[in-house]
Amino acid sequence: MQISGNTQTLYERLGGEAVLRRLVQRFYHHMDSLPETATIRAMHANDLGGAQQKLFMFLSGWTGGPPLYIREYGHPRLRLRHQPFAIDEAARDQWMLCMSHALDEVVEGRALRNELLFALHEVVDFMRNRP
Repeated sequence: MQISGNTQTLYERLGGEAVLRRLVQRFYHHMDSLPETATIRAMHANDLGGAQQKLFMFLSGWTGGPPLYIREYGHPRLRLRHQPFAIDEAARDQWMLCMSHALDEVVEGRALRNELLFALHEVVDFMRNRP
């Protein structure tokens, strides 16, 4: 995915696989440790390893890197895959809180962090299936 006029993909601008893996690891660390994200944490299995790998694979392709998720699972069908979970504004905001913390820790450059936060908010807001 390329959001700005920059010719590099977000994947490249982030720093590639290693940085993206670190971002996802920190995201799930926050989900697992912040009391205010208990609602979305409860939507996940006790072991976050599978979710972590799937998010990494999805974000790899979404940011313009290797389309790992599509190769393994086909089209993400995000809304359909998340339909069993009650995702409202509070759940969306909890997800974004975890990602905001992770981005602050891992991604250098405020402009890139803000660009990612904006783009991810659009995706996560699309996942809402409850008022």
